[in-house]
Amino acid sequence: MTSTDRANERLAWLRRTLGDDRLTLESASSDASFRSYWRTHHDGRSWIVMDSPPALEDPAPWLAIGRRLADAGLHVPAVHEADFALGFLLIEDLGTRTYLPELNEGSVEQLYGAALDALLRIQTRMGTADLAQYDRAFLARELAILPEWFLGRHLGVTPDDDELETLEEAFGVLLDSALAQPTVFVHRDFHSRNLLVIDDDTPLASPGIIDFQGALAGPIAYDLASLLRDCYIAWPRERVEAWVEAYRERLHGAGLIEDEVDTATFLRWFDLIGLQRHLKVLGIFCRLAYRDGKRGYLADLPRVFDYVIDIAGSYPELQPMADLLARHVGDRDLTTHPVPA
Repeated sequence: MTSTDRANERLAWLRRTLGDDRLTLESASSDASFRSYWRTHHDGRSWIVMDSPPALEDPAPWLAIGRRLADAGLHVPAVHEADFALGFLLIEDLGTRTYLPELNEGSVEQLYGAALDALLRIQTRMGTADLAQYDRAFLARELAILPEWFLGRHLGVTPDDDELETLEEAFGVLLDSALAQPTVFVHRDFHSRNLLVIDDDTPLASPGIIDFQGALAGPIAYDLASLLRDCYIAWPRERVEAWVEAYRERLHGAGLIEDEVDTATFLRWFDLIGLQRHLKVLGIFCRLAYRDGKRGYLADLPRVFDYVIDIAGSYPELQPMADLLARHVGDRDLTTHPVPA
């Protein structure tokens, strides 16, 4: 099916669903998957059509996880109509005010406060019994994206045997740390582009939460690292660590971590699971650029790379990996694509 055919089918489905042949659709957003979002207006209300082609992006996980989040008191898009055969969902429009452009010195405490309240609600109220595990094999597969797409495709580097051993040793440290953490519901992309400021005075007004379909049962510090070491905006380390410690105290008070999980232990968990995420993201952003033609993700590579070098360089057992990556990057501009696509 061509993109034009899909667009015609999408519009026809919307008009049938809302019973109005005058409706039109405009692009609302797309994400890193094959899913896309389209906005329409009907009877004074704005709606979103989520286009999730079943052969490429099964919409069922999004719907199932969304129901569970809503039942736990989180603000996710309500679903008005779903057609699994076609892969179209008509859902609540949470608006366009994502956290990213709203975050500044005057707003960050309030916005992150709301996000951390929501995260604690997720971690205390969301069960994990029927979720797939964010286990060692899954985490290792994610890390393997780095040498293939960041080093190989983006930098044109083929690591030698000694370099591969250095990477594997570092990866082992990260995997061991991840598996030492308590297991909770993990959104996996709990960051400023998936949280929305909602113009509403209801208790669940902010934040709106989207892009949750990839949820797994995994490390307790993962979503915290996604939020506080966001790939799209950075804050001073001292400030981040203060937020981390305050959240650790809340987790302890909620009974989600034991007394022996002190400040240093939890900060190491946070640092290393954040590092695992950022190493994966270096590879994923390059894969999105080269395989999927989404070159805009290259603009965020320098920030993510800085996180990697900063955090890996803070732990002696990870310094060899930091040196390896820094050596191969050198003075390159990571936002360009020096290897022909």
